[in-house]
Amino acid sequence: MTYALLCGGFAFLIALLAGRPVVAKLRSLKLGKAISEEGPSTHQTKSGTPTMGGLLIFGAVAIVTAFTNPLQHRSILLPFGVVLATLLIGAVDDLGTLVGQRRTGLSWRLKFGLIALLAVGVALVLYFELDAHSVNIPWLGKFDIGYAYIPIAVLTIFLTTSAVAVTDGLDGLLGGTAAVAFAAYAVIAFLQEQAFLATFSFTVVGALLGFLWYNAHPASVFMGDAGALPLGASLATVALMTGHWLLLPIIGLVFVAEAASTVIQIAYFQTTGGGRLFRMTPLHHHFELIGWSEPQVVMRFWLFGIAGAMVGVALALAV
Repeated sequence: MTYALLCGGFAFLIALLAGRPVVAKLRSLKLGKAISEEGPSTHQTKSGTPTMGGLLIFGAVAIVTAFTNPLQHRSILLPFGVVLATLLIGAVDDLGTLVGQRRTGLSWRLKFGLIALLAVGVALVLYFELDAHSVNIPWLGKFDIGYAYIPIAVLTIFLTTSAVAVTDGLDGLLGGTAAVAFAAYAVIAFLQEQAFLATFSFTVVGALLGFLWYNAHPASVFMGDAGALPLGASLATVALMTGHWLLLPIIGLVFVAEAASTVIQIAYFQTTGGGRLFRMTPLHHHFELIGWSEPQVVMRFWLFGIAGAMVGVALALAV
């Protein structure tokens, strides 16, 4: 645990020190985010804020991991491969959402299709290469579910990646909730004696904390899909590698609420011919429109994320 926590601390320092020049470089490259007119009008003042901050997060993770020799634990290459693939998808999408760009990023069909293909590949590697085909159920123990594991793993990766991406909409919201979720799975991995996986998770936590220094309200840089997609996909991968993927909806309580609010809003709108349950979705926008300030929404969502993580770790201890 000491080594894993130190790696997280180093990742924090690297992201903190590299943040200012990285943000300056993103600004000089004119990678300013265009703000959608469909969101709250108060967000229009954020137009032009540099995006693709995911490069800072996972750059710090890569640097720290390079000195921990991941080749000693080949299985850790899986979450890194997931990060690289989704970072590329996210970066391409971010490039289409810049100020002055006529493009609007990847279509949702193409983005979902690429994530689904990645999910299938990861599920097959988990099953056939890492011999992962079980689920841990609190108080009942570990159960082998055979080939059913593959479609479950695909859905877990796809849905988690989508839910995490939806959560990225306020300064510091996703960075904080993702850090809490990774910290929870780091503890779970350590308790399972998967030290390499705990180290990876704490390294992501440290990098996120360093990123939050610049992403705190008012943000100097946005995470973008270059950060959101890798965070969601790698979180799901880590959860699957621990066997505690059933706890993801609890540890990722905020992500579930954000995604569910969007799905419910669309379904209600279509079935009622235009009715709305929320002022706006995802859920964080609803609370903004009923009068909460952006920092209030972020802090209160963080609190729910922390509570969910505590419950999730407690349930993992009950196996």
